Amino acid sequence: MFSFYCFKDEKNQLLITNTWLKLEWNDVNLRWNESDYGGIKDLRIPPYKIWKPDVLMYNSADEGFDGTYQTKVVVSSDGTCLYIPPGIFKSTCKIDITWFPFDDQRCKMKFGSWTYSGWQLDLQLQSEDGGDLSDFIKNGEWDLIGCPGKRNAIYYKCCPEPYVDVTFEIVIRRRTLYYFCNLILPCVLIASMAVLGFTLPPDCGEKLSLGVTILLSLTVFSNMVNDTMPTTSDAVPLLGTYFNCIMFMVASSVVSTVLILNFHHRSADTHEMSPMVKSVFLQWLPWVLRINRPGEKITRKSIMMTNKMKELGMKERSSKSLLANVLDIDDDFRAHTLPHTHTTNNTAFIRVPHGGHSVDDSHLVHTCMSSCTRELNLILKEIRMITDKMRKKDEDDEVRSDWKFAAMVVDRLCLIVFTLFTVTATVAVLLSAPHIIVP
Repeated sequence: MFSFYCFKDEKNQLLITNTWLKLEWNDVNLRWNESDYGGIKDLRIPPYKIWKPDVLMYNSADEGFDGTYQTKVVVSSDGTCLYIPPGIFKSTCKIDITWFPFDDQRCKMKFGSWTYSGWQLDLQLQSEDGGDLSDFIKNGEWDLIGCPGKRNAIYYKCCPEPYVDVTFEIVIRRRTLYYFCNLILPCVLIASMAVLGFTLPPDCGEKLSLGVTILLSLTVFSNMVNDTMPTTSDAVPLLGTYFNCIMFMVASSVVSTVLILNFHHRSADTHEMSPMVKSVFLQWLPWVLRINRPGEKITRKSIMMTNKMKELGMKERSSKSLLANVLDIDDDFRAHTLPHTHTTNNTAFIRVPHGGHSVDDSHLVHTCMSSCTRELNLILKEIRMITDKMRKKDEDDEVRSDWKFAAMVVDRLCLIVFTLFTVTATVAVLLSAPHIIVP
C-alpha cells in the first residue's frame, strides 16, 4: 500500500479507504533489448492489453466489488511490470463498541487472486512493516495507529494446492475530544443540575419540573449516541452505560422529589407520623447528616433525653385530672383557690356558721352560689373549647413542622447520595477507559 486515507461508517459497519495498491511482477514475454528499440527503457500499456494478476479484495462491500481505477501498467525492458491503481475501497469491518468513545478498531482488508492458486500466483509482501503510511492523510475522527500486513497460505479440503492472500490489519483509534466536549461534559453538567435541584426549596414550584426537564435532555443525548452506533446486541457502549446510569439517577431523583414534596405538604388531618418515622427522620438522620432546627442542636444524648421526657410527660399527663389537663394547671388548684367551697352535682355550697346569719340569709347565699356555679360552668366550657382549638392548632402546626423537617432531611440525604453516585459513576467510566482524550 502506498497512500492511505480512511473513513469509517460505524452505523453500517463499513470501512471506506482511499488506497493506492502497488503490484509488481515480472513477465518474461515483455522483455526487450533496449539497443534494438532506440534505447527505450519502459512503456505505458493499458492493463487490458497485457496479462495482470486478478487481485481483488475479498471482504469488499462495494456494489462494483472492485473499486480500483484502471491505470496504465509501467513495463520495463527487463520484463518488470509496475501497476499502481488507486481506488476507494469499501470493506466490511465488525465494530466493537464496548469502549465507545474511547475505543480502538481493527479492520482487515484481505487481498488475493480470484482464480489462481498459490502454485500459479505467489503473493509476497514488499515490506515486513505492512502498508506504507508516509502519505497518510489525517482524519478528523480517527487516528491511524498502524497497518501491519501478513501473508497467509490456506489449504482447503477440496484442493491440494494452497491459496495465498495478503491481509492488512488497519488499527485506528478514535479521537475522543469531540465526544468529550459534546457528549460527556454536557451529560456531567446536566447530572450536576439534577443534583443541585435538591437544594431548591419545595415551595418554589420548580423542583419537580426541573427533574423532568433534565430527564428529557438526557434522553435527547442518548438518542444522539444511538444514531451513530450500529444496531447490535453484542455489547453495550461505555458511554451508553454511563448515560443509562445518569438517567437512572435522574429518574430516581424525580421519584425522590415526589416523595419530598409529599412529605412537605402533609398535615395532621391527612397523615400521622408514627414513632418509628419520628425516630428515623427527626432524630437519627438529622444527627447523622448534621442538620439542626433553628435554636436546636441534635446530639445522641439529646435524642435519648427527648425520648425519656416524652415518656415521663405522657405518664404525668395521664395522672392529672381533666380540668388540670384543659387549663394546664396542677390538681390542687381548686383546693388553693376555693378552700371553703365544695361541689356536688354541679352545685356549690359555702359553709356558714350557725350563729352568724339567719335562715333567709343562708337561702340567699345558696341561690347566689347556684347562679355563680352555672356561670362558672359556662365559662369553663368556653375556656375548654378555646383551649382545645388552640391546642389542636399548636399540635397541627407541630405535626406540619415535623413533616417539613422530615422533607428537608430527605432532601439533604438525596443531595449527598446522588452527588456521590454521580461522581463515582463519572470517575469509574473515565478510569475504565483504555485512554481518555485523544486530540
